[in-house]
Amino acid sequence: MMKKSISHLRHFIPIIVLLSFGCSENSANKRQDSSEFTAIEHAILSDKENFYFIDTEAYQINEDLPIGFFDSGTGGLTILNSVMESDKFDNQSHELSADGILDFASEKFIYLADQANMPYGNYYAANNSELLIEHIIKDAQFLLSKKFYIDQKTQKVEHSKEPVKAMVIACNTATAYGKESLEDFMKKANIPLKVIGVIDAGAKGALEKFEKREDGSIAVFATVGTIASKGYENTINKYKAELGFQGDIQIFNQGGHGLAEAVDQEADYISSKSQNPRHNYRGPSLDHPDFPIHKTLLDVYNFDFDHGKMLCNNSNLDDCDIMQINSTENYVRYHLVSMMEKIRSSQNPQPLKVILLGCTHYPYLKSEMRKVIAELYDFKDAKGYRYRDLMNEDIQIVDPADNVAIELYQFLAENDLLSEKGDFSKSEYYISVPNLSNSNVEVENNLNFTYEYKYGRTPSDIQEYVKVVPFSKQNIAEDTYHRLEASVPTVFQSIRSFHQKNEKLKGISPSSLLP
Repeated sequence: MMKKSISHLRHFIPIIVLLSFGCSENSANKRQDSSEFTAIEHAILSDKENFYFIDTEAYQINEDLPIGFFDSGTGGLTILNSVMESDKFDNQSHELSADGILDFASEKFIYLADQANMPYGNYYAANNSELLIEHIIKDAQFLLSKKFYIDQKTQKVEHSKEPVKAMVIACNTATAYGKESLEDFMKKANIPLKVIGVIDAGAKGALEKFEKREDGSIAVFATVGTIASKGYENTINKYKAELGFQGDIQIFNQGGHGLAEAVDQEADYISSKSQNPRHNYRGPSLDHPDFPIHKTLLDVYNFDFDHGKMLCNNSNLDDCDIMQINSTENYVRYHLVSMMEKIRSSQNPQPLKVILLGCTHYPYLKSEMRKVIAELYDFKDAKGYRYRDLMNEDIQIVDPADNVAIELYQFLAENDLLSEKGDFSKSEYYISVPNLSNSNVEVENNLNFTYEYKYGRTPSDIQEYVKVVPFSKQNIAEDTYHRLEASVPTVFQSIRSFHQKNEKLKGISPSSLLP
């Protein structure tokens, strides 16, 4: 198959209309004036001396390049795992019909977890969304470029990573706040690269559970930042109108404050070593202004207090002045009860039919969610069943990943970009870590940015705050590795293969992926 260059792809205007523009012998002449660039865009597109510079005029898209994914952490691996395991199409006819052959078996993927800057949902709360957009553009820059570091300590920049032929924003918050900015950046760069976000996919997936005239409710369970963006709410309503749904489909939003952070073992939200309340805790609490734990609902939460999973300053729960959540399941309990109380207090609520997981970390906790949903369906108080009239007996949990796989495959097929040479077992996995060589960086215990530094940095001050390095046991917590092994097995085996490959590179001492 002949390789497709950028000029070839420009003929596919109906498919990539958001990113398409006219051809020119000198593509630089078609760029916007550099005065319209943000600081990070200027660094990437114009400043040849800057670390982030990419020669975009030489960027060639062809079917043998990998597909790029990025998220603020490891949560997006749930999206990638679903894509890798997807069999929705006939690989010969490209019709939407499973053929027993994995759709993306011949593709290679490159995944970036911007864990040093996570969680992205908190930038909105910190009134620093501009910095978040800058991070998102830097994520894209990494996928477009060839640069990475082999580990956190080295000063040598490697140039052996491949650029990508398409890009998936495997992060709901980044999609909500940054997809339009990223598409605009691709126009300025004159690179007609397809950008797929998870919000459209999730909204369609939730509505697919309803008949055209059916009443019911959708609960969007996402980060606080994603909820604040109204990205899901607006998109569901848009597709509801476009697709002709006529029932009373209500939308309830639950910001999962602290849950994604707990999944990634962020010290401000969870600490497996703590048995007593901590001064740096930022999760729901008795006196939290936005996410209070209500003592009157302790029977409903049904928190597990064993082995430090809840932290209290008194052995008698009724006398607790401080109460802190310290396990992922207890975070799930808090937020699902809060969600049901929100529905319960609304006017004329329709029964809950769908919980839409609007954060890529949340699919790791599906089993815990199903357990708590079943408990709440059967929960009785003095007045009888507390929530049963507000819940379908079989509530559907919708993960947007399935619809991402469909959109990605259809784009590649329609643009002759499906690879015949790749192998997803040879995919590559990278993660951002604090750049300790940068004297301006502020970290705690040489591990993580301080909270104030992470969310208080000034946008447009372009520095290498982070280094992007391959996944290893030095930069991924042991609990995270075990969760990946259980929850995303196809991705996990690919990570192991990538890790073993990196061991062979000069300067890397032999070690196993798991301790």
